[in-house]
Amino acid sequence: MDAPIYNQQGQSAGKITLPKGIFDLNWNADLVHEIIRLMNSNSRSPVAHAKTRGEVRGGGKKPWQQKGTGRARHGSSRSPIWVGGGTTHGPRNEKNFERKINKKARSKALLTILSRKFKDGEVLFIDSFSFNAPKAKEAKTILTSLSKIKGYEKLATKKVNTAMITMDKKSDSVSKSFRNFGNISVEEFRNINPVSLMNHTYLIISNPAESLKTLAK
Repeated sequence: MDAPIYNQQGQSAGKITLPKGIFDLNWNADLVHEIIRLMNSNSRSPVAHAKTRGEVRGGGKKPWQQKGTGRARHGSSRSPIWVGGGTTHGPRNEKNFERKINKKARSKALLTILSRKFKDGEVLFIDSFSFNAPKAKEAKTILTSLSKIKGYEKLATKKVNTAMITMDKKSDSVSKSFRNFGNISVEEFRNINPVSLMNHTYLIISNPAESLKTLAK
């Protein structure tokens, strides 16, 4: 199974043979949905926090005597049934949303997404990105050149979550060049995960031969 490789000017630069175990898997929507749901749950940072009746300030004195007033009996003005009282079963910031994720299932979901994106024509292989110095202008020129490749026209027009550029190793010049583009993110290939892939339309893989070796491990 071969795929074309392009340079950063959008010109053909050869081909690469792709492993079927990574780019030729059947789509498994149930698995992908489950893994993304669990990963989103693990990334939650609870903020909402409602006070119970024991945490609301005041209410220490009994509002009125138990009997003789004709009114209902109450022991505290901070009871949940009072205005200004505590909350019953409200959100608490100590709640733990972490869920266990099976490593094999997570890996399978990642490969499933890669296969689906490749079959949908959303994976682009680039031989390398080269910047003498961080330049957003050069990055814009590169995106414009790549958008001329058939099927990748939206690289220059889509405003949000357009593409994730992956590098075989960290490159400050590439990261800083694309830093001001809100629709582009740059990551090392070893850090990709199902959520990040699903949050972007295109996946641009730089130096694919080395990157795929990392994934095979």
